[in-house]
Amino acid sequence: MFDGPVTEYLSRHSQGVLVSRSVNIFGVGESAVEERLRDTLMKSEDPTVAPYAKASEVLLRVTTRAETKEEGYRKIGPVVSQILEIFPDNVYGLDCGSIEEAAVGYLKAFGLTAAAAESCTGGLVAKRITDLPGASEVFGLGVCAYANEMKEAVLGVRHETLLKHGAVSRETALEMARGVRAVSGADIGVSTTGIAGPGGGTGGKPVGLVYVAAVSAAGEEVLELHLSREREDDRENIRLMASSYALSLVIRMARQCKRGQKEEGDAGKSTRRA
Repeated sequence: MFDGPVTEYLSRHSQGVLVSRSVNIFGVGESAVEERLRDTLMKSEDPTVAPYAKASEVLLRVTTRAETKEEGYRKIGPVVSQILEIFPDNVYGLDCGSIEEAAVGYLKAFGLTAAAAESCTGGLVAKRITDLPGASEVFGLGVCAYANEMKEAVLGVRHETLLKHGAVSRETALEMARGVRAVSGADIGVSTTGIAGPGGGTGGKPVGLVYVAAVSAAGEEVLELHLSREREDDRENIRLMASSYALSLVIRMARQCKRGQKEEGDAGKSTRRA
């Protein structure tokens, strides 16, 4: 009823329209976002910029009132562009429901595929991707290699790597990502390994230490994360945040692959012209 007659009635009797866009940011806390925007945008009265904290994310809602939707979007555009300039590596989408929706959207748009090798997240990355309809177009393999033996047998992680650096290490995460990419033939391989707790932590490797890696033709990247908040629900929170960081790396790698494709295409055009 609201989407139909109620909206139509209010539109006929209102002065103009409200227009909003949501900017989805990951990897920067709410206080840090407000600090970096305070002098330029947070004091703006039209359009307004309002931050909303989500689980390991921040959503910025940019809103204005205008005579028409088209005029409203024109007013909002420069503010959204400025936010993108301030957070070029942290904005994962506009008007996007979730980071997994953004990841699948980028993969589909760029014609790429991904595969996941998971330890501490226990298949959560694969679940979040495959919860979405149409995920089979971009995701073909998820491996939950919890035991070291499976990391070796399925993903090709070297025994020497596990002995020297341990299962929770930068080196193991990278070999897991390389391995799942090789086994699946995917464009992007992503991995997680860490200590979700509540036990298993040591002085050198405490609960909450997680390594997330991603590998593609565009390069390799490993994140070292410290995700513990020393709360009763730490295990669930650590696993959720680790999976979100993995999805953010998929997005980053997809963007890098796309830039690489564009550069190759531009080089080809230059060669043909020469």
